[in-house]
Amino acid sequence: MQPRQAGGPISLPKRSSLTKSDGTFNYDKAVAQTVATKNKHRQNLINLQNNTGSLPQGFKIKALASLPSSVEANLKKRQSEALSDEEDDEEWAGTISIGSPGQSFLVDFDTGSSDLWVPSSSCTSSTCSAKSTYDSSASSTSSKESGSFSIEYGDGSTVSGPVYEDTVTVAGIQVSKQKFSPVTTLSSSFASDPVDGILGLAFPAISNLDADPFFVNANSQNAVDLNEFGFYLASSGSELYLGGANSDLYSGSIEYHDVDTSTGFWQISGASIASDGTTAVSNFATIIDSGTTIMYGPPSAVKEFYAQVSGSKLYDSTDGYYSFPCDSAPEVSFSWGGDSFTISADNFNLGTTSSGASTCVGALAAEDLGLGDSTWLLGDSWMKNVYTVFSFSKTAVGFANLA
Repeated sequence: MQPRQAGGPISLPKRSSLTKSDGTFNYDKAVAQTVATKNKHRQNLINLQNNTGSLPQGFKIKALASLPSSVEANLKKRQSEALSDEEDDEEWAGTISIGSPGQSFLVDFDTGSSDLWVPSSSCTSSTCSAKSTYDSSASSTSSKESGSFSIEYGDGSTVSGPVYEDTVTVAGIQVSKQKFSPVTTLSSSFASDPVDGILGLAFPAISNLDADPFFVNANSQNAVDLNEFGFYLASSGSELYLGGANSDLYSGSIEYHDVDTSTGFWQISGASIASDGTTAVSNFATIIDSGTTIMYGPPSAVKEFYAQVSGSKLYDSTDGYYSFPCDSAPEVSFSWGGDSFTISADNFNLGTTSSGASTCVGALAAEDLGLGDSTWLLGDSWMKNVYTVFSFSKTAVGFANLA
């Protein structure tokens, strides 16, 4: 056992935006992200059922979501054109190294999944050729394990590969014998994505590999000071702090809420949402997911919320987006029984419905993700407004106001 080390920060560039450079809502990109979110959590529920033998009440594995052909055609056309600034943004990604000596990868740090995967040097597709790839023969600590890894995506493609163990280092925090998949097939939906792979930060129960995620191992191997990590997401200076919280980035105290461990997610209950100080919906659960861009709620609950927003209306019935008058954006806030935490107008506004329009699209969409009728999914549109601590030691999620 190595002695416990202090925590470490890893800086994260800005995530891709759903607002185009002309200020309009990027509908095609938003639909693609909704499909990806649906299928990510569908896979999580499959993993949860495989690992535990059952699903929590109300949870249901939905049919695989797929991209409408018109959206797929528009995205393909855009991929073949030169990237504009708005499409050149990056995710909340940071560099990790795998192997001895270390091979570097840019990964998305995802609190809404639990596995680590990167492309393999054995992957020959055009999607893989543009990415950093893992060569097991170049690592003295690499070991092939039994089993396989596979996630389905809505375009009919998969991310799949064998299972390996190797040394993984993130922000100076080193974990030995970390299970991961160097994937040999990589869905074409990752072609325009700057990241090489994903590092999951949720609980073992939703692991496709049925393995302990990186941070769980970091704690059990005494590689971190505290069994928690903090997220700060902003337009610049974003950071993931492993092994504690960075007190320079928040003010006041951190308000903690217990996690329901039966789901494998960072899921906390007792939430309410208000518009301009008036509570619209209350007593629901929320999953805090850094790997999702916006916020989603069950259709009936989201309809109830927007009924409180003057001038709002359903903008897209297929994907559950609502619009509101741009010049009177609602002040949206969440509470879990303690402080109310407000979402800034900028973070709630995904852009105008069309060029020059006076209506804007809201960052809360109505979507049945198979998580039951009282569970909401809060992604970056929420996390950008607070400092968030994910604490395994307290089995809780904590929020604090930004410094």
